[in-house]
Amino acid sequence: MVIITFWSSLVKLDKQKRLSYTQQAQEMAVTLSLEEKVYLMSGSMKMEDLTRSWHYNYTPYPAGGNKRIGLAPILFCDGPRGVVCGIGKSTCFPVPMCRGASFDADLEREIGKAIGREVRAYGGNLFAGVCVNLPYNPGWGRSQESYGEDSFALGRMGAALVEGVQSENVMACIKHYAFNSMEISRFKVSIDCERRTEREVFLPHFKDCIDAGAACVMSAYNRYKGVACGHSDYLLRKILKEEWDFDGFVLSDFIWGIHDTIEAANNGQDMEMCCTRFFGDKLVQAVKDGLVPESRINESALRIIRTIIAFEEAYRRNGRNYGKDILGCQKHRALSLRAAREGVTLLQNNRKTLPLNKSRTKKLALIGRLGGSKNTGDNGSSRVYPAHVVTPNEGLARVSPDTEIIYYQGDNLTHAKMVAREADAVVFVVGYDHDDEGEYVASDQFDNYTGSTGGDRTRGLSLHQDEVNLIKSVGPENKKSVVVLIGGSMIMIAEWKDYVASILMAYYPGQEGGIAIAEILFGDINPSGKLPFVVPKEENDLPPVKWSALNEFYGYYHGYTKLEKEGIDPLLPYGFGLSYTSFKISSARFSADDKTVAASCLVWNTGCRAGDTVIQLYVGFKNSKIDRPIKLLRGFIRISLNARERKRVILSCPLEKLKYYNTTMATFELESMEYEVYIGTSSADRDLFAGTIKIGGG
Repeated sequence: MVIITFWSSLVKLDKQKRLSYTQQAQEMAVTLSLEEKVYLMSGSMKMEDLTRSWHYNYTPYPAGGNKRIGLAPILFCDGPRGVVCGIGKSTCFPVPMCRGASFDADLEREIGKAIGREVRAYGGNLFAGVCVNLPYNPGWGRSQESYGEDSFALGRMGAALVEGVQSENVMACIKHYAFNSMEISRFKVSIDCERRTEREVFLPHFKDCIDAGAACVMSAYNRYKGVACGHSDYLLRKILKEEWDFDGFVLSDFIWGIHDTIEAANNGQDMEMCCTRFFGDKLVQAVKDGLVPESRINESALRIIRTIIAFEEAYRRNGRNYGKDILGCQKHRALSLRAAREGVTLLQNNRKTLPLNKSRTKKLALIGRLGGSKNTGDNGSSRVYPAHVVTPNEGLARVSPDTEIIYYQGDNLTHAKMVAREADAVVFVVGYDHDDEGEYVASDQFDNYTGSTGGDRTRGLSLHQDEVNLIKSVGPENKKSVVVLIGGSMIMIAEWKDYVASILMAYYPGQEGGIAIAEILFGDINPSGKLPFVVPKEENDLPPVKWSALNEFYGYYHGYTKLEKEGIDPLLPYGFGLSYTSFKISSARFSADDKTVAASCLVWNTGCRAGDTVIQLYVGFKNSKIDRPIKLLRGFIRISLNARERKRVILSCPLEKLKYYNTTMATFELESMEYEVYIGTSSADRDLFAGTIKIGGG
């Protein structure tokens, strides 16, 4: 039997323990001058130092600290694919979107531990790679840095990463708070939405990470309701620090994260990163002029000091001192490979074309510009520099050394057809790279340190037209034709899916990704990833976004909730993914008490080989008196079953997660009514068993 509950008890540096350092932090703070306290709040890097470095964040970026009182500085290391410091050393994990497709919170916690160890090996103490922004539209260029479209899954996976990182006594910073889901206009756009949308869709996953003990929050570049997030008293003070009782500190997104000394300091910004433009001497003067109360400075200093000493003393006590040999070590590379194996998602497998038989596949045609590319994703602040990256071409050669691999980029369709006809199977590797999507930096900002185009997918959510033409022209030339998609989020497939037999979504699978792809193609590994987003039949089924807009309104519905509410069948539902074995769900049971709602089922591997699947819990709100989704994900667990093995799975969710936000009372409320509860293998009704439970007396 497998039992899972939403709340985790694995937090090592929880709020109560950190708060025990309050008195010590106060005693240290009172010895500091105004200038020293403001120094704690100010990044120490200079712009010229940033441009002289080998690359962005080549070494940890310092901020604050005070040698006189023995307070360590913040030493910032970015992410979330791994630690971005150094060259040829760090482990490059699959992007979070791929890890989100694993639906494996335990694995994400282990990845967090590995990242924490590597941060310490670089001399850092803060990891700023817990990105839980919700992609309102999958065209957002940095969707790859997040875990998918669903707030509940974002919260679960983000909290697991927080727990893992902080178990190594490294501060975890969650970002970008909040409503950061546009890249090209991130420095200027103002996002607006209704209050229920804010509280039920865009903020819960941040709170989940705070509840998991996150030490730090990074404010966002964009504006919310006309106010810069880095200046927002509503977001930073009223919600984060007062309502959620956050005890850590807030740092700004880099360089352009705040625009005014007085507004930022008065409204909850604790630290300007990574260069000082508005804090430092300007903030000291603002206090002396009476424009910023010194009490604000005292609060920020206390938060920073308390958090640092809690983590640094715990690090000293545990006796672990990681050297450079931990960077990119075999254990961490194996973890990266495991994450890719669990995340890669089988979307289509007509005629059971996959897995390919090694002994019968004497010659394999590998076609597409990305087949030989060391493509790990965005070139921006999340870029990791590992010792090696295994391409799909290299992975195929390693996994099936007796198979002749004919690699052709596919420039000439006539030649590509000939290559495909002469092979026993053909694999197309197509999709995106750092020029198609990712962090966007204008040429006048930091000299575009990314070296690539990046940005949002302004041309749409389909493949490049030349790749569509390639698949449609060459795919029919070989019955054993497979498309491997590379990209950070949803890619439209309706136009060309019928021209090939099988489709794999590989996301950006990390430094060992080429091996994982090949293992799955040849059946050494059974695919088990599940889509962390819905795939629609038409792009206009998703919420429209103007990527260069100055103002954008986010609606209550997006992704699978929007399609379900509008009665639109998706091409592939949220949580969908095929396997080389088969699973049967039966004997579903549903229950509720005064704290939780639960569902259980018997899961049976009815096939002839071992495999993993993800059991998902959804709760429905059809009887609600207000506008609510048809159903929402409220639990999941990944399980492994041998051939013919059975397990009973129990999923539970706290009633807190069934509440809606009452805008009149400004609080979350639980409706007394009959709820639908579903358990199964995707959000599609055909994949779910349904029942009802009664909560309250309504």
